[in-house]
Amino acid sequence: MKRPIIEIDEEKCNGCGKCVLDCAEGALAIIDGKAKLISDVYCDGLGACLNCPEGALRLVEREAPEFDEEAALAAKAKREGAATPHRPHGGCPGSMARTFTPLTGGPAHTGAAGDLRAQVPTWPIQIRLLPPTAPFLKGANILLAAHCAGFALPNLHSDWMRGRVPIIACPKLEDNEVLVEKLTAIIKHGGIAGITVLRMSVPCCGGLERLVHQAIAAAGSTLTPETHIVQL
Repeated sequence: MKRPIIEIDEEKCNGCGKCVLDCAEGALAIIDGKAKLISDVYCDGLGACLNCPEGALRLVEREAPEFDEEAALAAKAKREGAATPHRPHGGCPGSMARTFTPLTGGPAHTGAAGDLRAQVPTWPIQIRLLPPTAPFLKGANILLAAHCAGFALPNLHSDWMRGRVPIIACPKLEDNEVLVEKLTAIIKHGGIAGITVLRMSVPCCGGLERLVHQAIAAAGSTLTPETHIVQL
């Protein structure tokens, strides 16, 4: 079958091991000073390991056997000398793709701290944690928003997030190559229907638009992004 799977550029890899720690399925290992994919069946193709400081990892679509979570976790447990863990959802809890109850648009919460509930339709929202093939991306219109937009717009949830999948990024504080690579994977493999960019009026935030256009070109997509600028 043809599916997304990780590919490693050994020329760029410096053997730091960050990807090994990020891969909850244990599909990667440092061998002879370089990151290696141990077996295709251990790779879920969700891209949790893409936060490589050297940009050595990327998702490609190629012929590969189907991901086998039980085999992956059993092999990982054997290597670590532990019992096979029970992981019904797999992956890091912080990057596990989840869909929540649609937003109701109710009043701002002012209750006790113990009664706080997330008001986002999907999770994760940080682009570097988002699996490119998360189920909720298929056919979705994504809202790519600058980090600051959530604090600058009091009605962000009701005016911008309704009917969209929110994703946040910052072109000034994050590695732009990593952002383009992840966004390219989302466009190419996620099956999204559209992109709305919500950025601040400060010059550095214009990088968010450039990242989107670069990713669209890299993915060979015909998507036309819609951009809105929050004025300061």
